[in-house]
Amino acid sequence: MFHTMAVIGDQGDGFEGLPLPSLQTLLDLGLTHFNLLGPSPDGRDFADWANGVQRRALQRPHPIPVTFSTDPRHHFTDNPLAQMMAGAYSCWPEPLGLAAIGSADRVREFADIVRQEYLAVGLRIALHPQIDLATEARWPRINATFGEDADLTSRLGAAYLEGLQGDSLSAASVAAMIKHFPGGGPQRDGNDPHFAWGREQVYPGGVREYHLRPFRSALAAGAAEVMPYYGMPVGTDWEEVGFGFNRSVITGVLREELGFDGVVCTDWGLITENPGLGDLGTARAWGVEHLDRHERMLKVLDAGVDQFGGEHCTDVLLDLVADGRVSEARIDESARRLLRVKFALGLFDEPFVDPEHAAVTVGRADFAAAGRRAQQDALTLLTNGTAANPLLPLPPGIRLYAPELSPDDVAGRAALVDDPKQADVALLRLATPYEAAPGIAAMFHHGSLEFTAEVLQEVGDVCAAVPTIIDVYLERPAVLTPIVDSAGAIIANFGVAADALVEVLFGESAPRGSLPFDLPHSDAAVAASRSDVAFDTADPVFRFGHGLRYR
Repeated sequence: MFHTMAVIGDQGDGFEGLPLPSLQTLLDLGLTHFNLLGPSPDGRDFADWANGVQRRALQRPHPIPVTFSTDPRHHFTDNPLAQMMAGAYSCWPEPLGLAAIGSADRVREFADIVRQEYLAVGLRIALHPQIDLATEARWPRINATFGEDADLTSRLGAAYLEGLQGDSLSAASVAAMIKHFPGGGPQRDGNDPHFAWGREQVYPGGVREYHLRPFRSALAAGAAEVMPYYGMPVGTDWEEVGFGFNRSVITGVLREELGFDGVVCTDWGLITENPGLGDLGTARAWGVEHLDRHERMLKVLDAGVDQFGGEHCTDVLLDLVADGRVSEARIDESARRLLRVKFALGLFDEPFVDPEHAAVTVGRADFAAAGRRAQQDALTLLTNGTAANPLLPLPPGIRLYAPELSPDDVAGRAALVDDPKQADVALLRLATPYEAAPGIAAMFHHGSLEFTAEVLQEVGDVCAAVPTIIDVYLERPAVLTPIVDSAGAIIANFGVAADALVEVLFGESAPRGSLPFDLPHSDAAVAASRSDVAFDTADPVFRFGHGLRYR
């Protein structure tokens, strides 16, 4: 009933300064669910390590095989609290990029490749897909969603589950933990509820059902597990406590209304305070901060949850049972759900993986090629000169000012120059703006979506000197208003390798993406919109579904 964190290759050392217990300590506590942190070794080393952990677990009395889980590992973004860079795995655009492609078949292909690579090294639970809706443009978790539209997210989320799990859980499946129920997008002012100052989730438009639609679709597709979010609903008829503590949401909506009888696992760190870790050490016990650990755990169990994410305080649960405050029947209820997943995944029959198979599966050439194609297909052309005189695709042999490209990236297609005044065309690569937050919150890109005056000046100077392509990484819906008229062309990416981008710019492939959300006119327009309502910002610069094609 505890699904805690462990470091791949952990020998008891901390992870980036976090004082995590050694893996052996966690095994000695009886834990058998581990969310693996840190970069992945190659397939063979990962498989060898996972097999070693299984052997240690199976030496215990009443042996239960370990279930390893992970946040996403197939994209460009690196945030240890949300997802890791692809590393050894095939590298794909962010889920927003899959949404820009818009094909359920492509998402199913992606998820099936994820399944094969995870399965090869022993990863059996995916802490994804994230099927929240990006209705609050400032929220820092948007890059891992499928965007703003409930219908698109519902369709792609179901395909994702089919690729991971198949028709039903089996020894060939990776179980999916869909998140963040009942939809984490409508955060007040776009602040993230990892932090006390971002705990409030609001529904000024009264459209909670819109955010539930992707979850209905995912549950119908057989999602094995569900993660509620940290957020605390405010101004609704739901209890004003974090969703992991919220009986009206977990039992009332998920269990009773939607009929879900699978595993519910809290988001990480609801119970235990770790004051030495600053913001990261604050238990996300929103609305029940006054309760002690035992009372918090009781409330989570009463809500209808089965598993405590990011916790290893087994002593608290044992105290509650010994004191008669939690019955063994209640423990059995959750244990049955949790063990059912292990049995369905075949872990009791075959807990070990084949290191040789892992070595040739992780990062396999055809998987990598499929990821690269998706990076390119997700590119979304927003503007391109005029109909009579498009800037893209570029002709070979031009002089190109592109300060972020190397000669290897260009590979002889153009002559790189150091001064835009010497160039025929310039390429500037930007990323969605954000406001830097202190401490651990810096991993989450909150706040303004508008570029600073300094960035706009630099862009304006180059655009004035030479026809300029702006390539912008959209991890959130950036405000492009000041650069639309000055740029010769604007192309959006959702994670793309530099050389893959170059191939598209020179017409060897083509951008095929469409925006998975509106791009707002200004920060003020975002602030004036309702956080739970899709497509609610006034006068957007580009609308959902916009995307030009090469002529």
